[in-house]
Amino acid sequence: MSIKVWPIQERPREKLLTLGSHHLSDAELIAVVLGAGTMGKTAVALARELLGEMGSLREVVNSTQATFTKTPGIGPCKYAQFQAAFEIFRRNLEIPLKRQDVFHNVDDTKIYLQAALRDCQQEKFGMLMLDSQHQLIAFRIMFTGTINSAAVYPRELVKQVMKDNAAAIILVHNHPSGVAEPSHADIRLTQEIRSAMTMIDVAVLDHFVVGDTETVSFAQRGLLN
Repeated sequence: MSIKVWPIQERPREKLLTLGSHHLSDAELIAVVLGAGTMGKTAVALARELLGEMGSLREVVNSTQATFTKTPGIGPCKYAQFQAAFEIFRRNLEIPLKRQDVFHNVDDTKIYLQAALRDCQQEKFGMLMLDSQHQLIAFRIMFTGTINSAAVYPRELVKQVMKDNAAAIILVHNHPSGVAEPSHADIRLTQEIRSAMTMIDVAVLDHFVVGDTETVSFAQRGLLN
């Protein structure tokens, strides 16, 4: 049955416009992003198939193109629509960091970094480049490694900091294991990077470790002392 013959209050797009997006189920939200179904199958039916095959909304969002398009009726175009929608969400989280003092808005920073790194299958190491007012200049992913480590070279970090003319930085990396607890190696590396940055008079304000459900701040833990 076509969505067009459903009661208006049950059609995902109309429901969103009338009641707000928070009233939609996961399948209905996906259906709105997909835009349309296929011959004999509504967008909601396609969305339910995706959720059924992948298990959760999070898995749908983070699926590869090959996995996403396994569902009959879903091709590269619909995958691109979905990825574009998530990228809009991620960039929207970045906007406040360009207007605020990042160092004193830890919660906003954590939310942004979780959206950027939580679901990465490889360890990534990056830097938030800040100006003299501690507002965001850029977020740079500097190194990508394996599922449990990434080789980090302080000299390369220094070169990028100078290129961006940053006045201060915040370090960040993810733990693909999902456990955000900093390791002894993380602490040693942070000390090495702080020493290197001291040579160019750039402060390391914090180091965030992003896990599955938690992001740990070195500064809040007293690990930068």
